[in-house]
Amino acid sequence: MTDRPFFIHGEDRPSRWLVTCDHAANHVPAFVTTGQSAGDLGIAPEDMARHIAYDVGAAGLSVRLAERLDAPAILSNFSRLVIDPNRGEDDPTLLMRIYDGTVIPANRALDDAGRQQRLDLLYHPYHAALARLAGARPDRAICAIHSFTPQLRGRPPWPRQVGILYSHRDERLGPPVVQACRDRGWITGDNEPYSGHLDGDSIDRHALAQGRPNVLIEIRNDLIRDESGQEEWAGRLAGLLGDLLDRQGL
Repeated sequence: MTDRPFFIHGEDRPSRWLVTCDHAANHVPAFVTTGQSAGDLGIAPEDMARHIAYDVGAAGLSVRLAERLDAPAILSNFSRLVIDPNRGEDDPTLLMRIYDGTVIPANRALDDAGRQQRLDLLYHPYHAALARLAGARPDRAICAIHSFTPQLRGRPPWPRQVGILYSHRDERLGPPVVQACRDRGWITGDNEPYSGHLDGDSIDRHALAQGRPNVLIEIRNDLIRDESGQEEWAGRLAGLLGDLLDRQGL
């Protein structure tokens, strides 16, 4: 897989929506190393296939949703364990050393130079591209796609199908989307399983700071693990989002 930090789909599509996927890939670029092999964080392949490394199914869902909305999409191309693009640069979880019971050897003793390299080669280019796409039209709205695991180790299962996250600083879309999901019979969390506001995250940086309408949608990853699930949920979400901005007068 190429080491480019992001992929853009449909950049010239006309929709107001921009679909973003911060945790699209579990790819480890070749310059990241444990000292033994390139492109390696030092954890087992089965851990790299887990939700700790990326949002399972979110990339396929994002591409399909963007196609249905006739909207551009941007997807990261590096694991959140290499550096998390959905965190501010001063966030202590930007570079995780342990996540859901798994220690990340390549991050345990990472020095300032190594941190800066990941910022310069991955994090900054991704956010520069996202900022350019977001600013391509003055009425842009952002839909961030993520997925969540049904159960963290040692924690009770989280049975909801969907989680809608939004900031208290902008509730124009979050609550209406929660209600629309529940009206469709989907088991939906309202700012669950965690708060929708995080200083410095992607929505804060590219939507809240500029006053852009926004919503973050989390789908339980067992529902979108394969292409059929991604197609199904892309259709469901496109039906919900298609005229949402007009209905909300935005």
